[in-house]
Amino acid sequence: MHLENVVWDARDPHLLGGFWAAALGARVITDEPDLVEARLQLGGGAFLDLCFCRVGGAGDDVARESRLHPDLRGGARQAAVVERLTTLGAAPADVGQGDVPWFVLTDPEGGAFCVMEDRPAYRSCSGPVAALPLDSADPERDAAFYAAVTGWVPAPELAEEGFAVLRHPAGVGPLLELCPEPELKRGKNRIHLDVRRDPDDADDADGTVARLRDLGATSLSAPGDLPWLVFADPSGNELCVLSPAGSGGAAT
Repeated sequence: MHLENVVWDARDPHLLGGFWAAALGARVITDEPDLVEARLQLGGGAFLDLCFCRVGGAGDDVARESRLHPDLRGGARQAAVVERLTTLGAAPADVGQGDVPWFVLTDPEGGAFCVMEDRPAYRSCSGPVAALPLDSADPERDAAFYAAVTGWVPAPELAEEGFAVLRHPAGVGPLLELCPEPELKRGKNRIHLDVRRDPDDADDADGTVARLRDLGATSLSAPGDLPWLVFADPSGNELCVLSPAGSGGAAT
């Protein structure tokens, strides 16, 4: 399996997807009424697809949980990056961060994200995203889980104390940071990850369910219910496993 998609719940996929595609320089590859997908090239042929799926009605609060969010690279250009993002529709936000060296913004649907200061850990990251921080009840345990299901590799030399870090095996793109959770999970995450089974993966759907359960996941769907399989990781964060067939398709 490999990590393929970062998926946002969206009231308006075109508004939110358009913002993030412009913010990150991603190329729109799917433009449908209820789904927008944009491909973010990481280098060396690696990519992540950013998927924006319509969820709920216009009055629903889809920004309720932010256990996963993007940290964007700022560094020496931090102020200019913040200014550019605000012209695209981001807004400054106070989420109780206090006096910190990074900037917190919200996207056009109220989802918080950060523009980071210069950090040694991010200097080797390619592309506009420095990290994907994910709240975890046990960062070391969850890092082992995500290493098994994404193919990303541990990078302990880049981790802050109490955190665990994975990165793409080619050393490209953002870090996946497992962060100590500030509180227990409540409700569905606004952003989740999709992994895709590789063509040579011998597991069938039942085998994939058994495999992820053995790794500590909880199955949230039965094979055949959906075109993909839905799980909760060991800390309760949603994760979807896509079929090896086809080249697209985000799990909502």
